Amino acid sequence: MSAPVRPTLILVGPPGSGKSTVGKVLARRLGVGFTDIDVLIEERIGKSIADMFTQDGEDAFRALEREVVARALAETDGVLALGGGSVLAAATREALRGHRVVSLKVGLADGLRRTGMSTARPLLAGVNPRATFKALLDARAPLYHEVATVEVDTVRRSANQVATAVLAALGEAVEPADPSEDDPLDRPTPHDAVPLPDPFTRPR
Repeated sequence: MSAPVRPTLILVGPPGSGKSTVGKVLARRLGVGFTDIDVLIEERIGKSIADMFTQDGEDAFRALEREVVARALAETDGVLALGGGSVLAAATREALRGHRVVSLKVGLADGLRRTGMSTARPLLAGVNPRATFKALLDARAPLYHEVATVEVDTVRRSANQVATAVLAALGEAVEPADPSEDDPLDRPTPHDAVPLPDPFTRPR
């Protein structure tokens, strides 16, 4: 009987923490595949997460997110990156027990710079984007801490440096990083541009 499929490791963290970028570097260095929950959701619905959130509402998005995460935890191997808001669901936090979960931490200044302070990023399009982003970080930090096996700071680190820190924290022995494959963490990612009705319901 074959062993059950399960992720090698799971990444959680707020917007701007580099889950997708670092996840791809980790997958290359571990020689495994990489799966992004946001990509799975968009493939499932045939439109962007932003469009689903706007057209169908947060409740519909969160229900689908919980379903997709639960299936990925049971059927996906390699490195799995969750959406920033996936940990808001108690069922998801419970399902993460027993997995190797890496929480990527980002400071306020780095998070703001990486997600971008423009109208293209509704999270920061309000009157006080700094206060909005700080409120999100403060609200979710305890949840990331709750599910984490290890926590790794991403401040002033490249993707390869963060990946090295993750592997060291997990006790993994891998080949040294190839600097030519490094990825910047300060490049905004398209999934960060998602409409928000308030600071705490960002569908990431």
